[in-house]
Amino acid sequence: MQIVDFEPAHAEAFRTLNEAWISKYFALEPKDREVLGDPQGKIIAKGGAVFMALHDGEPVGCVALMKMDDGGYEVAKMTVSETLRGSGLGRLLMQRCIDAGAELGATRLYLETNSTLGPALGLYRAMGFKDLAPTDTPYARADVFMERVY
Repeated sequence: MQIVDFEPAHAEAFRTLNEAWISKYFALEPKDREVLGDPQGKIIAKGGAVFMALHDGEPVGCVALMKMDDGGYEVAKMTVSETLRGSGLGRLLMQRCIDAGAELGATRLYLETNSTLGPALGLYRAMGFKDLAPTDTPYARADVFMERVY
């Protein structure tokens, strides 16, 4: 497994990997379509980053860091191919986010998720994320809010 910085050639894999998991558990929402359709413009050009997990050169996972107005970064669009879930790849992707946040001078990492995603919640908590009070969000599926302060 290799974690690499996003390249334009990864755009389709970023979109399809995310559409697959979101559609399996939830409905694709307008904000999903906006971000997944233009990761370069909606994430990277605004000061964020996207990381891709490659296995034998093929994209098998991804995660985004979206710059926030408060000096933090939102961890978003994190997924691993279904066949590799439980392999530790999610942990590698999250560690890359934590390291990148430190490199970027982030004050915190923030994320929104859903209470039905037990393995993801376990990973986030194991990696230092703490629960926050609910807040406004463009995602109907988001009912858990967490942060990891630097």
